Amino acid sequence: EVQLQASGGGLVQPGDSLRLSCAYSGFPLEDYVISWFRQAPGKEREGVSCINGNDGSAHYSGSMKDRFSISRDNAKNTVYLQMNNLKPEDTAVYYCSQSRWCNSDDGHLVIKGSRYWGRGTQVTVSS
Repeated sequence: EVQLQASGGGLVQPGDSLRLSCAYSGFPLEDYVISWFRQAPGKEREGVSCINGNDGSAHYSGSMKDRFSISRDNAKNTVYLQMNNLKPEDTAVYYCSQSRWCNSDDGHLVIKGSRYWGRGTQVTVSS
């Protein structure tokens, strides 16, 4: 059974950092992509970042590339999203998903085949 669980959200102040975790199980990461999405109130869900399981290559939405970093720990079946210099506009529910493909082109992140999703984790950036 494919399972993903995002955690690590919280209430932080502008400029703070958070590290989100996505624990996954039920599939070999080397055949898939783990992607992070977020959805703010009243807005559409948007892709944040992704990491390819076969080669570890990472991609980001252009607006977050300089502040966010995605990584993986194969031994723990966990993918992390390190978020630095958080801004109020980063406030959203963050989700991780198992995807089939992702890439970025000039800051435009494209993620395809997101079939399984974990429960989201709330990130609130406020002073």
